[in-house]
Amino acid sequence: MRDFKVTRSQDGLHVAKACQQAFPQLKSADLFHALKRRDIRIDGKKTNKDIAVKEGNTVEIWLPDELFDSSKKAPAKEKTPEKMFEIVAETKGLLIVNKSQGIAVHSGKSDIEDTLIDQIRETTKYKDAELCHRIDMNTGGLVLIAKNKQALADCVELFKNDLVTKRYRALVLGEPDEGEPSVGVDGTIYKEVKGYLEKTRQGKVYIHDEKQPGDLDIATKYRILKVFKDAGPDGESVSDLELELVTGRTHQIRAQFAHLGHPVIGDGNYGRNKVNLHFETGDGKKVRYQQLFSCQIMFGRIPKNNMHVDVSGKTFKIGPDYNVRLK
Repeated sequence: MRDFKVTRSQDGLHVAKACQQAFPQLKSADLFHALKRRDIRIDGKKTNKDIAVKEGNTVEIWLPDELFDSSKKAPAKEKTPEKMFEIVAETKGLLIVNKSQGIAVHSGKSDIEDTLIDQIRETTKYKDAELCHRIDMNTGGLVLIAKNKQALADCVELFKNDLVTKRYRALVLGEPDEGEPSVGVDGTIYKEVKGYLEKTRQGKVYIHDEKQPGDLDIATKYRILKVFKDAGPDGESVSDLELELVTGRTHQIRAQFAHLGHPVIGDGNYGRNKVNLHFETGDGKKVRYQQLFSCQIMFGRIPKNNMHVDVSGKTFKIGPDYNVRLK
């Protein structure tokens, strides 16, 4: 156990942030575990919420001593992302959050701790929060969170009526040219690629050019924003794509563009080992995550009887947090 007294400069910080300032060697994941287990005390009172602290508070952190000892280094490995999420915007019924890569949105069939929805329920005042949609564990970016069951039901109606459009950014190998000219929901000019997706019982996805029994139709619109020449292992280009989902199937972007010969950089499932091993992060380490981010959520004209009418016609946008060094 270690403790510290909150200083004037720490006044108003969330307790996890204040703990990290007092003990920089502590990892965010360990602190959130401690909160979950009520192993952090403020003036002697246990808390499981990442609440704000005040100057003069005494904070006790009941974690193993070795976690405070910076001289005892763990085996070299990639760090867990320090931030699981940040709130980009808040409306009457929604939180729009930016999820870190490497964080599962929910546990699903696996027994995963510290999922995005768990952390939102535990560290915000919205204990009944629900996911409105999902993105892959290793994809970062925008996720819609309903504050309660009614907010979820109304958001589901928006998806059913095609009033939510999601756009992604991705770094892919090569310069895609496939597809037919198409127009996005806001008039942006794209190319649209179509295909058929097969999902096995094991969760693996395959893309077919001709429809087979059980296949689902897929369609994705894309445009090239920038090309990095001679960036690939054999002198190939790397393209920075903006993608607008027409359908939103499991692993759609990753599987479809790999099928077209343009895998997402860093994708361990549908990408190519030789390609992924060629790229490094800015600090010279192996690229750990696929370079794919949910960067834009656009709302259409929402009926007045839907509680999310306050986001009618609005767009929420962030930039991609690419972590690849492109020469």
